[in-house]
Amino acid sequence: MSTSNNRDRLIFAMDVPEPAQARELAGQLGDSVTFYKLGLELMMAGGYFELIDWMISHDKKVFVDLKFFDVPATVGRAVARLASRGVTFATVHGNQGIMEAAAAAKGDALKILAVTALTSLDRGDLDDLGFQCDVAELVLSRARRALEAGCDGVVASGLELPAMRKAVDRRLLIVTPGIRPVENRPSDDQKRVVTLEQAFADGADYIVVGRPIRDAADPRAAAEGMQETIAAVVG
Repeated sequence: MSTSNNRDRLIFAMDVPEPAQARELAGQLGDSVTFYKLGLELMMAGGYFELIDWMISHDKKVFVDLKFFDVPATVGRAVARLASRGVTFATVHGNQGIMEAAAAAKGDALKILAVTALTSLDRGDLDDLGFQCDVAELVLSRARRALEAGCDGVVASGLELPAMRKAVDRRLLIVTPGIRPVENRPSDDQKRVVTLEQAFADGADYIVVGRPIRDAADPRAAAEGMQETIAAVVG
């Protein structure tokens, strides 16, 4: 495992429409969450970078999940600008050249995560996109190529964790989204999901949780319950 603070292993997906709501929810969660993922919805609302600065000023870690995908030179310049803001993780979604450009521009503190296959995709979706390989084979190939390109880690479903930990260098960070409690199996757009316990047992370094915390009757209690489980599982 790659972090000295087990509480950082829980990354909360701050999927709300406005920065003001994000600040309010972060205040409600308090010290139950130390790491936040900020994605496209908030980016389009305005005030995204001010929210990043606010989070960092409140001693929170930030995962910028914008899945950079453009020509390598453009991605490299975007990552270089982001690296100066104190962000911990950022995602890229593209070919070898894109990943290499991002890795070369990230500086010393920012870690680049390559997206393998979105957890909202299943076999039928990949067939429609023209990928003839097995989902697991695609994820392993992407993970190996990400490490070769200089990326620090990948975003990957928990279903691929055991094979990835056997086949890919342990230096690779694995961040696993699509986490659902046993009693909250998905009725949403996540198709390849696992439980918190399964993800860490199979080798995840971090997990990303959104709706099970955000939509809970008491979000802080839900987050604290997950932190307790992580402490028990990871030790």
